[in-house]
Amino acid sequence: MYGVYTLFSKEVLRFWKVAFQTVLAPVITALLYLVVFSHVLEDRVKVFEGVDYTAFLIPGLMMMSVIQNAFANSSSSLIQSKVTGNIVFLLLTPLSHFELFIGYIAAAVVRGFTVGAGVFLLAVFYVQVPVHSVVVIIGFAILSSGVLAVMGVIAGIWAEKFDQLAAFQNFIIMPLSFLSGVFYSIHSLPPFWQTLSHFNPFFYMIDGFRYGFFGQSDMAIEVSFLVVVTALVVLSTLTLALLKSGYKLRA
Repeated sequence: MYGVYTLFSKEVLRFWKVAFQTVLAPVITALLYLVVFSHVLEDRVKVFEGVDYTAFLIPGLMMMSVIQNAFANSSSSLIQSKVTGNIVFLLLTPLSHFELFIGYIAAAVVRGFTVGAGVFLLAVFYVQVPVHSVVVIIGFAILSSGVLAVMGVIAGIWAEKFDQLAAFQNFIIMPLSFLSGVFYSIHSLPPFWQTLSHFNPFFYMIDGFRYGFFGQSDMAIEVSFLVVVTALVVLSTLTLALLKSGYKLRA
């Protein structure tokens, strides 16, 4: 596992060296969302019984930050290596496709956790947030960041230039995360949009994560867990197959 640890360390150092951009900037962005939406809607929106709207926002913003940054870490690393040509030095190592997978995913999960923790630590100075189950919170954070880290690897493998990766993020990741119930309960939506939300896997990530704080959610926690685990298994299987085949990695 020494090779896996080396790749993991390299990936963690890659984002930590520019922590102002990769950690602090998304934390500040999430807090700006919190300040603006809570100021406008605090007295107008009631989602869960006994839960202030500002407190309701925090888990959603945390998870949105976690998944977006987990995706960004693995995808940006691969596309940078491909564009600069130094991917060849990684492919020459005796690391198996599974070991490459573990190294990239673990580092992306760490970045997601770091950003999410930063959002929480600063947000609690703004409003008090209850904690219903630490196990559920950590479990959904790991699974959800893992899903997006895997999607990042897929995007990084598929993309051949930065604008293709930006398109993947802007037209898939961003819309799915913003329309996943971060700022609202899906029960407040018209029937058609409620039904459509059930096909968004990001909704189950955020809803299950929110349950860990309030003990309340729009969907049963078991359903959310099953959907997220299924997404992780299916996408991981696809990613391992792509890495093993060398698709768009080996000339």
